[in-house]
Parts: sequence; structure tokens; C-alpha cells
Amino acid sequence: MELSDEALVLACRRGDTESWEILVQRYQRLIYTIPRRSGLSEDQAADVFQLTFARFLEKINDIDQPGRISAWLATTAKRETWRISRRSRTMEPLPGSNDDSDESSELPDNAPLPDEVIIRLEQQHAVRVAVASLDERCRVLLNLLFYQKEPPPYAEIADMLGVSEGSVGPTRARCLKKLQRLLTE
Repeated sequence: MELSDEALVLACRRGDTESWEILVQRYQRLIYTIPRRSGLSEDQAADVFQLTFARFLEKINDIDQPGRISAWLATTAKRETWRISRRSRTMEPLPGSNDDSDESSELPDNAPLPDEVIIRLEQQHAVRVAVASLDERCRVLLNLLFYQKEPPPYAEIADMLGVSEGSVGPTRARCLKKLQRLLTE
């Protein structure tokens, strides 16, 4: 059974390094995606990632709602993205100030991410966590059906799962209901 965010944060407060590693692993994709979608480089995104978890470590005892740590981490990552983005804009030469500025039309938009994008990233993360907590058969089936560019035909899926082709659809329905239940909890 997967530990809740609240349980992990409380364990981190007690110095449990395993819980810390689980939290970092659980939210690394979400936190890294925020600066990358804002147009920051990989190095800058890594800085945002490190700064976000450093702030988390500094403030771990002050977080009022440990169960909402994903929102806290996303907000912190967004703020660090803004800081780094502002700092890098003040250090970059203006477009047209040197002779090799032909790429100025390809400059990334360093504007902060809209809140809707953050919400969508959090939702995607919640779905990934819920899928990961499903039993193996459901996890494999949903990955085959929804995480592939081209989902394989039911006959191939049935062979992979070792079931009859006619049971793939009903199994899919049951797995989606389990997933929906996990997401509404």
C-alpha cells in the first residue's frame, strides 16, 4: 500500500530518509516540468528542482497541510522558476545587440506558467500516482491502452496478459473504475 503524502511528510519531519526519497521520486517529474515548460534550460530546471526541495527541507515543520504537499511544491517550483527566469533575463543580452542574434525569433517565452498549466500538471501527476498504485494487471493494461502512441489491438493485449480477447474490454472497464475510485479518494 502506497503511503499518503501526509504520512510521508510527517515521516520526513522525523528524519526518515526513505520517506524523503519517496517524496522526491513522487514529485520530481512535476517539479522539473514546471521550469522546462517555462522555457528554462535543463540546468536551470535542475536548479529549480534543487531549490524547491531545499525550501521544502527548510520549511518542513511549518507546512500546515502536509496532505497538500503537491500544491506546496508546485507553487514553490513556480516561484523559483520566476526568480531564475527574471535573473536570467537581466543577464542575457538584448536581441539584436550582437551580430549572431538571428535566433531572436526562436527565443523561449520566459513568462511564468499560467495556473491552469500547473493544475493540469498536478492532475497528470495524480493520475500517474493512481495508476502506479493499481494491481499489476490493471497497471499493464492501462499503460498499453493509454500510454502508448499507438495502442496495440485487443488480440495482442490479450496475448500479453494471457487472457481471452473478449475479456480485455470488461477488464479495462473494471480497471478504469478502480482508477476513478482512487482519484476521487
